[in-house]
Amino acid sequence: MSDPNKASKRKQMGPAAAPRAVMVYGCDSLGQPDSHLGTTMANIARKVAEIAGIGYAGAYDDAAPGQPRPYLVPAQTLVGQDLAARLGVHAEGDLFGGVVPYAFVATKAITHGLVAPGAAAPEGWSEAFVQRVVGATLPGFTAFTLADARTAGKRLLALGPVRLKEPCGIGGLGQCVVDSERALEEALEAMPDAVVEAHGIVVERDLDAPQTYSVGQVELAGLRASYCGTQGLTQNNRGQQVYGGSTLTVVRGGFDTLLQQPFDARTLAAVRAAMVYHDAALACYAGMVLTRCNYDVAFGPAAGPGADREQVLGGVLEQSWRVGGATGAELAALAALQSDPGRAQVVASTREVYGANVQVPAGAEIYFQGEDRHVGPLTKYARLEPDSHGNP
Repeated sequence: MSDPNKASKRKQMGPAAAPRAVMVYGCDSLGQPDSHLGTTMANIARKVAEIAGIGYAGAYDDAAPGQPRPYLVPAQTLVGQDLAARLGVHAEGDLFGGVVPYAFVATKAITHGLVAPGAAAPEGWSEAFVQRVVGATLPGFTAFTLADARTAGKRLLALGPVRLKEPCGIGGLGQCVVDSERALEEALEAMPDAVVEAHGIVVERDLDAPQTYSVGQVELAGLRASYCGTQGLTQNNRGQQVYGGSTLTVVRGGFDTLLQQPFDARTLAAVRAAMVYHDAALACYAGMVLTRCNYDVAFGPAAGPGADREQVLGGVLEQSWRVGGATGAELAALAALQSDPGRAQVVASTREVYGANVQVPAGAEIYFQGEDRHVGPLTKYARLEPDSHGNP
């Protein structure tokens, strides 16, 4: 026999609240089969939902009154606390990605200082951050006028070839190397003044055949893990050298846990540089929320025929506080650590392979495989790698 008191309580409470779900924000091509970005974002969000133990609800919809706050997987770093609050992001438990106070903070622009005190800079620029990361980054400057970029380039050319970077470029694109003042002028003449003033241009020492490390930290479903690994380049369908994947050693805990691992000296130096950069960002730019952090750290001899081949330069090249190329490996590692509470470490990898008829290894999780409308045939996958004991 039913209990009328229980029925009365249910009536007073109303219908059961809908469960929280994972939603993707800021990806117009979400789930479209001819977009590697849209398909990858959908598959990453599904994997996040699986690890979090909640549902996946597709694209963010702000027209659903009365629904619980979603757990967001943004395609880009969220800019500004006002936007974050409107989307229901208030703390680390609300998104897989990051929130920054100003747009330039999410780009390479913050990595270097200005050419002179009082040089052009956007609102919110932190000279304190620049001072804190000296020694953890390569020698270089960020300029927000072509005149300042010219000054920065000439100073660095006295030491060797110089790399120019568009702050918003990803995957190694939007960069060029100049080795003379004439080449510098030609490169700067091709850059619209308005774009440099809006986003800046990074000018830094170029390295010869650098080794690039990926150092990062992720937090999801109450589990925090940190990693260090290496990344490689591959040729895209146009013959350009672009990001080709990463292999990561992932451990439970924060960055400090990585320092307890038996890594070689260069790897530990990469971890320390990333920690300096990470801590400086949190200290100098208020209102940041970070649950997916990745830092590219490179080491190599300075480029140029007159460079000292014994002198190795190194430091953080850039940061990523959003879903990135290594995210498939990050999630594979998190799932493995979650399923085995006694496991302290796992090795995972992600690969991006251009061209048709790509053979995917057994056990790999495919994030995209098909003909992308912009880059052509591409396969993206992640998998667990055997550890020192042969365990996946």
